[in-house]
Amino acid sequence: MYAIVETGGMQFKVFPRHIIRVPKLDVEEGKRINLEKVLLLQDGKKTLIGSPEVKGAKVIAEVLSHGKEGKVVVFKMKKRKNYRRKRGHRQSYTDLLIKEVLGPKKT
Repeated sequence: MYAIVETGGMQFKVFPRHIIRVPKLDVEEGKRINLEKVLLLQDGKKTLIGSPEVKGAKVIAEVLSHGKEGKVVVFKMKKRKNYRRKRGHRQSYTDLLIKEVLGPKKT
């Protein structure tokens, strides 16, 4: 069983016991969170595609750690004009361990 979820403006394909790196979430380490914006859910036999989300489906994840990615250097230069600008950027991230992928409840 897998799902495609959206968080931080990006989409991720997730499986149970899978670790994903998402843009930073304001949640303490060790806490569980629910990712309720499930766009697609596949259980081996049937596929549920949301419009835009699958109603009642959710993914339960645990926050493992927070950190920063490696530095990306942004360098601007205009030749013969003595114009040079050097900037660095480190993107913050959160590592999530996917615990469960739950489908919609039967009514």
